[in-house]
Amino acid sequence: MNKLFILMLFGSLLAIPAAAQTGQQSGAGPANPLSTWLRNAYMGNRNTMARSAEKMPEENYGMRPGTQQEVRTFAQQVGHIANYNFLWCSQAKGEKNPNAGNNLEKLNTKAEFLKALNEAFAYCDGVYSSLTDASGLEMVDITQESGRQTRNLRMALLILNFAHNNEIYGNMVTYMRMKDIVPTSSEARPQRQQPR
Repeated sequence: MNKLFILMLFGSLLAIPAAAQTGQQSGAGPANPLSTWLRNAYMGNRNTMARSAEKMPEENYGMRPGTQQEVRTFAQQVGHIANYNFLWCSQAKGEKNPNAGNNLEKLNTKAEFLKALNEAFAYCDGVYSSLTDASGLEMVDITQESGRQTRNLRMALLILNFAHNNEIYGNMVTYMRMKDIVPTSSEARPQRQQPR
């Protein structure tokens, strides 16, 4: 996700309280436009990622592009997404990470990776579904990988999670293309029948 988009999105946060209040009073538009957009974007991306993890055959879960061991395998990409969805959604929720101490990149089978991914998404689903524009503007505590404590907007943390999911999905697409598998987001969509 490019930095300009994120800056534009954060800039729009400043206008939310007044716009939401005006929209509620006049009956025009949704009361929570930004959180509704983010929830829908997250749900679309999470469904694409879950279907991609399911679509990749188990024999390809151990593949990595190139020979460098520092590059994640497809399986590790799936585990990485699960790790960070648990981490960032628990921080947005203001509770202890339910997966703390478990590195989901080190699982063994496709079934284990799918279970972890689906559990992480189910956990985040509740966070995104309860998000409002007002709750998105609340400050939350964030513990960085270094252990350093910071505070930021709940919405900013959930935008980071969504952007990170998109970034890793882009990596997963490369793995799928290398195995001549059409990525989920590129699958043919059914044609809508035109009314007669």
